[in-house]
Amino acid sequence: MHPTEGDDAPGFEALLCDGETFRATALEDAAGDRGAVLVFFGFVFSAISDNWWRRYEAGGWHEFDEVPVYGVCRDGPYGINAFLRGIDSPFSVFADVDGEVADAYDLLVEREGMAGTKTPRRAVFVLDDEGVVQHAWSTDEWIHPVPVEELEESIEGL
Repeated sequence: MHPTEGDDAPGFEALLCDGETFRATALEDAAGDRGAVLVFFGFVFSAISDNWWRRYEAGGWHEFDEVPVYGVCRDGPYGINAFLRGIDSPFSVFADVDGEVADAYDLLVEREGMAGTKTPRRAVFVLDDEGVVQHAWSTDEWIHPVPVEELEESIEGL
């Protein structure tokens, strides 16, 4: 079962991609003074990813005070950077190439019609400044929208 409210979020280190560069970065080093938000999703270069990351930007998620929002997906750093440049995104995404991060969060599922390919379920975790989960949401539906208002309230409460 994935982490829930009150659990310590699994720490990790992965390549953090900003659209131009990528560097091995630990979650604890990437978090802001008030915490961080992790958005797990399947793949970049999908209509779903394009749509939702643009919505997060339109909703001002890149402007939370001291609470950065990071994606986590199975794509490699070059693909992630190309995606971020293509949509002119202000966000950064962790490249979870081997799926270890998604596995630590118990989110890996096999994709129907893609035998042997596992990607994370869509999920969002709001973490406080000590890495404790303050809000957790996940779904088995690949296109289900995230509960924006609930998440924003949780972030504001950090």
